[in-house]
Amino acid sequence: KQAEKAVHQKKEQSKTKCRKARRRHINLVAEFNRRQRKNIWLETHIWHAKRFHMVKKWGYCLGDSPTEKSYRACYRAMTKHCLLQDLSYYCCLELTGKENELLKQLARICSVDTGLTFEEACCLSGRFEGSLNLYRADRYPEDMLGPVTFIWKPRDGSENRQLWIWMHPALKQDMLRELKAVFQCSEPEEIYIPEPITTTIQEEKQMDVVLSLGKKRKKEDKEGEKAVPVKKIIGDGTRDPFQSYSWISQSTGIVISDRTMEILRYRLIGPLSHSVLTETLKAASLQTV
Repeated sequence: KQAEKAVHQKKEQSKTKCRKARRRHINLVAEFNRRQRKNIWLETHIWHAKRFHMVKKWGYCLGDSPTEKSYRACYRAMTKHCLLQDLSYYCCLELTGKENELLKQLARICSVDTGLTFEEACCLSGRFEGSLNLYRADRYPEDMLGPVTFIWKPRDGSENRQLWIWMHPALKQDMLRELKAVFQCSEPEEIYIPEPITTTIQEEKQMDVVLSLGKKRKKEDKEGEKAVPVKKIIGDGTRDPFQSYSWISQSTGIVISDRTMEILRYRLIGPLSHSVLTETLKAASLQTV
């Protein structure tokens, strides 16, 4: 009788929804967050997962190489149109403070003998992005940390400036440690805990309750099937969510903030890259209060 009852329930369920809907997870957002506890997904993860062979490196799940059907499409886009690469797994450190104090300490971890520095006029104005190699403080030409790219926020009339430094995730911890030592930044008293952690736990509890009841979703709930779930990023692959993300110097007021996975980065390759940007980005109208 129990077997007949189970078969009967299965037949009733199969009539209400298609196989794809029945196999869909009851809460995709909670499922996505659970699957990226160890390896964080980029915002373009689902698109890449359908077209690329994925690998787990540096705390992220990244697209390594395209599938056989994607090689020609990628090459064609690169040579004739525009190819977009998601480089959001690169780590971003933000420095905020007085310009002269920033340049004074940054000069200790780079050298004019290697080329451009943070003081280069074209880069200091914020018009161009610069690239250089960082070293441990006052140790050039020994103890190289690795290559970085940087961009200054254009001047707004005040003496305070913002500088964003981009680096490979494998180099982040060493460079962050050196920057904190150079600027004498200490961790804040309160430890930052991102909001998605609490919401994710609540979602998983709700999901467990629903699964324990063993009830299927309501038939009239059609919006939930059609809606695309919004994936939440919890921390990043190089930092524990329960660790601090900002440090301040009590003597100079310099603030170092970890903006990894908060500021996304994309690379456009191809002859139509500028055309795509001009068609995509529209200048906002200025509003004066």
